[in-house]
Amino acid sequence: MIKKTLYFGNPAYLSLRDAQLVIRLPDVPSGSPLPEVLKTQCEITKPIEDIGVVVLDNKKITITSGAIAALLENNCALVTCDSKSMPTGLMLPLYGNTTQNERFRKQLDASLPLRKQLWQQTVQAKINNQASVLAECRETEVKCMRVWANGVRSGDPDNQEARAAAYYWKCLFADVDGFVRDRDGIAPNNLLNYGYVILRAVVARSLVASGLLPTLGIHHHNKYNAYCLADDIMEPYRPYVDRLVYGCFRKYGPGVSLTKDIKVELLAIPTLEVRINRKRSPLMVAVSQTTASLYKCFAGELRRIVYPEY
Repeated sequence: MIKKTLYFGNPAYLSLRDAQLVIRLPDVPSGSPLPEVLKTQCEITKPIEDIGVVVLDNKKITITSGAIAALLENNCALVTCDSKSMPTGLMLPLYGNTTQNERFRKQLDASLPLRKQLWQQTVQAKINNQASVLAECRETEVKCMRVWANGVRSGDPDNQEARAAAYYWKCLFADVDGFVRDRDGIAPNNLLNYGYVILRAVVARSLVASGLLPTLGIHHHNKYNAYCLADDIMEPYRPYVDRLVYGCFRKYGPGVSLTKDIKVELLAIPTLEVRINRKRSPLMVAVSQTTASLYKCFAGELRRIVYPEY
């Protein structure tokens, strides 16, 4: 089932009632003498079980502890934003699987050779997907990227990922003078940052649902990063965000700002259509297949992670 992504950019009061998320405008009190029609428009309910990601992007949003608890119990990712409307926090449930302790142990016991092989598969999938996006968007020569993908060794000691990334970003946004992929760089880096946070929330949520620890990565190991594994697994999915951002760039032009209209387009990331296991699937569903296959790799039931093919 495809979970919904809810974005709140205006003041609102969020509470819980009968397993429903109640969304109410703060200026409309419960005892207001307004006509019932207007009251209905000012108060909306959404089933908690249908929600996958919630983005809170306004300083005047109030959410009750009961609503937070219910969202987390249903494995929802809660994203908070700063004064610049950039995601700054991510809240996930403490547990999401009935056999979580056993799964943690298998993840912790994963050998170094296994983790290196899994990272090799991840980088190969990422580079191949980047090549496909580049071929579609820019009709650029990508044979070199296919060669680099095939040349990735266990653990990627030759850093083919960085080599491919340099070529990829140079070609994808060749129309932007001086563009370099950097978190604090010029547009459309702002759009990429926002899209990646949404993707990260989707991946982290699925990892928890699969009973895995998002902090313990197979490659990333920054001691200040609480979502190293999410950053690993999202790599082959990044090109789908890149393609969406490229479309926004072509539509709105250079120097594009992160407006609410663009946020609406980026919030469609969980529902993007991807191809996985030779079948079409929404990205959020595909991610759950990827994280489930990752656990099976840790458990010795599979030898390869299931990743999408662009």
